[in-house]
Order: sequence, then structure tokens, then C-alpha cells
Amino acid sequence: MNYENYMTECIKLARTGEGNVSPNPLVGCVVLDKDGNKISTGYHAKYGENHAERDALLKLKNGEENGGTLIVNLEPCSHYGKTPPCTDLIIERGIKRVVIGMRDVNPKVDGIKKLKDAGIEVIEGVLEKECRQLNEVFIKNMIEQKPFIAIKTAATLDGKTAAQNGSSKWITSESARTEVKKIRNRYDAIMTTSATILADNPTMEHRKKIILDRELKTNLEATIYKSGEIYLFNETLDMFEGGVNFIKTPVHQNKLDLEFIFTKAHSLGIQSILIESGGHLNGEALKFADKIYHFIAPKITGDNNSRSCFDYRHIDNINECLNFKIDSIENFDPDILLTYYPIQ
Repeated sequence: MNYENYMTECIKLARTGEGNVSPNPLVGCVVLDKDGNKISTGYHAKYGENHAERDALLKLKNGEENGGTLIVNLEPCSHYGKTPPCTDLIIERGIKRVVIGMRDVNPKVDGIKKLKDAGIEVIEGVLEKECRQLNEVFIKNMIEQKPFIAIKTAATLDGKTAAQNGSSKWITSESARTEVKKIRNRYDAIMTTSATILADNPTMEHRKKIILDRELKTNLEATIYKSGEIYLFNETLDMFEGGVNFIKTPVHQNKLDLEFIFTKAHSLGIQSILIESGGHLNGEALKFADKIYHFIAPKITGDNNSRSCFDYRHIDNINECLNFKIDSIENFDPDILLTYYPIQ
């Protein structure tokens, strides 16, 4: 049987949990009976709640899964955490075949061995590339113990994010801005700077916000401070006051130390960060970036003094360019979204 269509469904189901399962991975599951008919689906909806396999199997009451096949994008867990091992339930329910997209990078998980030892056939690597991309945040967290860093920017065709006086509303269309809200939901925290707050007074509604304000220029009455957990990285204060976590941060060349900030964020349980800021932070963060969301509007400023989306250095040779691989191009009429990754 070709399991790719069912694995695609698992990936789609898994994405339903975006924004709610961190630090766990995104997982979806499809169950077939012994004749190959789909009888149940499930997904991991929220951290601490049932994993996808358990969600799908517990919906079945009459034993129709006995002798059937379970398809899941990530190797089933074999250890106790917030919930019991999924492998135990799979074995108990009489599943005879498990189809897996990718092995779990968590060293605690050895579900494949446990399933095989129980006499269950295991098929691996179905749409593995797609499954790994689905859980790129989880993979980096687990392997490197660092947060996944993404940058979102919106620019004109000539790469400008604002006029020289800071005017930037709106470069992109409403449909593009709606997509930005969906992108934000995938990340544990969003990051911006005092310059962006002072220029735009953005809302940036999100459960966690990281603000870089070295000299504490921003007013805590600004809109961005009205919601969410706030982590304010600065040069002088280290305290909690007025609902804001002030975090004293090392400074190099009059700039807050990004490596310190990302390391500190991970220690605070922040597994992924979406940067939404101006060209200076975008540029400085490129060396840490794992992914870029680049909206482009069909507009041209024609003004060399307008602000650029990545504006942080001078080069004399075109071979000094950083190189990226474009992963996807999506239309949000009249704008497009380029999603790309650094070439390592």
C-alpha cells in the first residue's frame, strides 16, 4: 500500500496543534482496519493532553483496530511523561503494522524497537523530509538545546520596509497581514525592538513577547505591553515589575548580545522566536536565523534613502552575500510570500 497520502493527512492533522503543544512536537495519526479502511484519526492538541496515537485509538471502542495499521508522522513514544507510552497502547490494541514518517530525535524515545519486539511490523521514512520540516523547531531544540529563530519581514520590490521617515503602514495587503497572524501562532514568542515600538506602536498580540530596549526608551504604557508575558532585555535592570520581566543583558559595540538573549530565552522555556523588526535587527539576527518569511509587495519606492529589510553591514564584493534556499512561494494577492532557509 502507498502510505504517502495518509502521511500527508497526518501532517495536516498535526498542524492543527500549532501554537498549543510546545515544547512537544506536532503529531498527527491515522488508523486503518485490517482491510485498509480508515477508521480513526487523531492529533496532539495541547501540551499535557493525549498524544496523537492515543487520541486516535481511544476513539475506537469495538476492537475494529485489531490487526490494523497505524500511521503517524513521528516515532511513537515509549516512555512515561505527561501521558503513558503510546507504544504500550498500540501493542495492547492489537495493531499489526505501524508506519512512521521519522524517528524521534529525543534520546528517551525507543518506540520502534519496542514495537518490533512485540512482533509489530514497522515501516519507516514515509515522507521523511516533510515530517522533519513539520517539526523543525522540535528537532533544533532537542539536538542543539537552542531556540529556533525565524525572521518575518515585509518589503517592496526594491527591498524597502519603510520610507526614510519611518512610514511603513501598510506595505502589504490585508490578506498578507492575516497570514502573518497565523505565522506568529506557530512560535512561542515574538521579538522586536524599541525602535519599532517607538516608530509604529504595534500591538503584536501574542502570548510571549521579547523586547530589546537597551536604554529603556519605551513607555510601558505602549500598546505592545498590554498583553502577554513580556521579557524586556536591557543594559541596566534585572527585576520583575509591573508585569514585565526586565533582564539585564551584556552589550557589545552598543548592541545587546543576541547570543545571550537567545540562550536566556531557551532557559525560560521559549523554544521558538519570530523576529519582527527593522533592518538592523533583521540583519544582525541573520547569522542565528533558521528560517525567513519574506513578504514582497508589488511596489517600488525608488528612494535609496528608504529603509531596507536587511540593513546591517557594508560589503565590497558580491561574493560576500549570504546564500539561501527558497523553499516555497505563496500568493497573498497582490503580495507574495517567499519562505527560505540559510544554506549551511
